[in-house]
Amino acid sequence: MSGAAALPAAGRAGRMAGLPAGDRSARGRLAIAAAVVALVLAAALSLAVGATGVSLGALPRALGLVGTDGVDAATLARERLILLDIRLPRVALAILVGGGLAVSGAVMQGLFRNPLADPGIIGVSSGAALAAVTVIALGGGVLAPFVAPLGRAAVPVAAFVGGLAATAFLYRLGTRTGTTSIATLLLAGIAVDAAARALTGLVIFSADDQALRDLTFWTLGSLGGASWAKIAAAAPFVLIAAVVLPFVARALNALLLGEAEAHHLGVPVETAKRLSMLAVAAAVSAAVAVAGVIGFVGIVVPHLVRLVTGPDHRFVLPASALLGATLTLVADAVARVVVAPAELPIGIVTAAIGAPFFLWLLLRRRAGTG
Repeated sequence: MSGAAALPAAGRAGRMAGLPAGDRSARGRLAIAAAVVALVLAAALSLAVGATGVSLGALPRALGLVGTDGVDAATLARERLILLDIRLPRVALAILVGGGLAVSGAVMQGLFRNPLADPGIIGVSSGAALAAVTVIALGGGVLAPFVAPLGRAAVPVAAFVGGLAATAFLYRLGTRTGTTSIATLLLAGIAVDAAARALTGLVIFSADDQALRDLTFWTLGSLGGASWAKIAAAAPFVLIAAVVLPFVARALNALLLGEAEAHHLGVPVETAKRLSMLAVAAAVSAAVAVAGVIGFVGIVVPHLVRLVTGPDHRFVLPASALLGATLTLVADAVARVVVAPAELPIGIVTAAIGAPFFLWLLLRRRAGTG
């Protein structure tokens, strides 16, 4: 949904909440507050559910906030392992990944002024996937001398480098004499994405049976390998986006009117484009590196946020980050319990949630009600 199309829906949402139709700031603040509450509840749900039977009530005891009288050492050790070393890192990783993907999608939709834009449109997701798939499929063969020194970090490192390389290549294609063409970026992004997917398919075709199993789970996304080490590796790059994006919110608002209009309003358009692409490349590369490919979060969440807040990126960006983290937490909780003690790839759950919602949005727009 474009910014202009979001305005009527946002107005109706505001009136339903008892707010004046033109009070977008109040709607935006209310949406952010509601998203914070939803995130806290989703985090509590994620900590509480699992196949082990350890509940959220054991968390204060595991953290040492209350006494442990009457609890034997083995039970306490088990609760601490499950809550502090398995579930809590998983919650933190879901927040980083979901928030990074959703806010990146909001930036891409604003930058390209295209409701179908998502982080994959600049090739970062497909570039990261290509590099990771190559390491998984060929890491025990021709790439062994390069992969072996990195150990378990080989796939995340490859994914991160691949995502940044694809974005840098696309930026070079779309930039001429210091000016970046959004139209060229869009078309070149589609071409780069298709080429990376074709190469990924070729690599998968040449993989052996064991590598194919690993590739299947990685390309569908999973938070199952969450650890504090992964969080420490991904957090700085997601935080780059968190620091940069407030500075581009005004520019993205101006770009809704067009580049020429934004320039006349005094917005440094080229700088905003570079900062936006840098933030998206860093956040999405880190997310793909630690969790694999998780679809629909980056395209659906910004649409949902704009239904409430309207197109103002001062509210769309933080609300998208919060709601993206919430959706990822809920999807991960479902993935863990729906086929317990096994676990579904989270990408299946986000697609099952996101696809019907996106179809509903399209039908709503076609009916002329959005």
